Amino acid sequence: MSGMTRRAMLSRWGMVSASAVTAGFTGLQLFHRSPRLTTDPVGVGYGDLVDDPRRMIDLPRGFSYSIVSTVGDNMDDGLVVPGAPDGMAAFAGPDGLTVIVRNHELNPDHSQGPFGRGNRRLGPDKKGRLYDWGEGQTPGLGGTTTLVYDTGRQQLVRQFLSLAGTHRNCAGGPTPWGSWVSCEETVQRVGRSDRGEDFVASVDHGYVFEVPATAKIGLVEPEPIREMGRFNHEAIAVDPRSGVVYLTEDRDDGLLYRFIPRTPAKLHEGGRLQALAILGEPSSETCNWERQWISVRERRPVEWVDMDLIDSPDDDLRARGFIEKGAARFARGEGIWYGDRELFFACTSGGQEQLGQIWRYVPSKFEGQPGESENPGQLELFIEPDDPRLLKNADNLTVSPWGDLVVCEDRKEHVVRLLGVTPGGTPYTLAHSHLRTELAGATFSPDGSTLFFNAQGRGLTFAVTGPWKSA
Repeated sequence: MSGMTRRAMLSRWGMVSASAVTAGFTGLQLFHRSPRLTTDPVGVGYGDLVDDPRRMIDLPRGFSYSIVSTVGDNMDDGLVVPGAPDGMAAFAGPDGLTVIVRNHELNPDHSQGPFGRGNRRLGPDKKGRLYDWGEGQTPGLGGTTTLVYDTGRQQLVRQFLSLAGTHRNCAGGPTPWGSWVSCEETVQRVGRSDRGEDFVASVDHGYVFEVPATAKIGLVEPEPIREMGRFNHEAIAVDPRSGVVYLTEDRDDGLLYRFIPRTPAKLHEGGRLQALAILGEPSSETCNWERQWISVRERRPVEWVDMDLIDSPDDDLRARGFIEKGAARFARGEGIWYGDRELFFACTSGGQEQLGQIWRYVPSKFEGQPGESENPGQLELFIEPDDPRLLKNADNLTVSPWGDLVVCEDRKEHVVRLLGVTPGGTPYTLAHSHLRTELAGATFSPDGSTLFFNAQGRGLTFAVTGPWKSA
């Protein structure tokens, strides 16, 4: 994932420097400095972390982890576990098992694809199930793997490739009807890569794909859902009441989209793509880089504007939405998750110090229907600490069974964290990783017993158990 310097973005956007107004952060006086490069509130979360003798993951007392899956492991379909595991979600499977669908953020020139060295395990039986065969030279190595896990025994039952031939599957999201929507974080066109990588694409990329959460080994037919737009997709979340799908865009000047399907739960039948705009404030800049446009816990009513040219061959969907339609821009929209009649999404480089924001959106009770304009949805800046001890570059996130957020940090430093955030907006530390790579894909098993997450650069998937709070 690549960002852009503040100076470059301000130049592009034409923003005028103004005196910065620092947002207050509720309850900051409760925090204290810690030698672990974090700041934790008193009496919130799970207490101090215990040093891991293996120097991998520090967890609170009473918690433990196991490594569920490792890059290069042999899978049950004859392939190998791909590298760069990213977003994922867990679903209820047969016989009390948990089914996890996991993304892999890989380009075709990566050395740790599912087909092994030189793609030698890519047999003719699988070629027809690849979205992009790469002109027979560089097949797509992204996609998804599916893990079947027994939380009672804390044991992996099987794992296999479930979506093949796509590029840079970063995150996505679960649907209420038991599938995973996997997102390509790329806008690669047919032909050779223009980013310096050594590969060729035989089809356009930048789409989302639906993968059933099934325990049965097999590859899904890779059909892009084109009417959900072609752009630098990051993640999605579905409102189970309306069936509306919300989509983030990992760009410094990205938009927040929603997709209203013609038929709920049948995304391939198409629908209407829209972008969020602030009522009465067209073309709003939400980054808060040079001006505190919105304060923490301040709400804005919104409207949704129709998007044209959804296939966007020039990757200008976001620019057209901002300039022509008045859509609001967000600083690298990443993880998004549906909670209790509300959605939370992370902006990795938002805030004056570009350390990240988390936003909250409360849909209208008439979301996407007549009557919405009289009862608009509400956008709220949930947290923006501007303090690396509290939050640094939030990425994937999920809503825990007890209502707190669990947030993955996207940074490659000595200590990288999993953070909790209470419904009141107070961050606390859940885990320290010493693996010097971004954490991703946090998700809980349906029974609430196990938290799964990935250490992307190490190609590891972890399962964490302990005395989790109840809902």
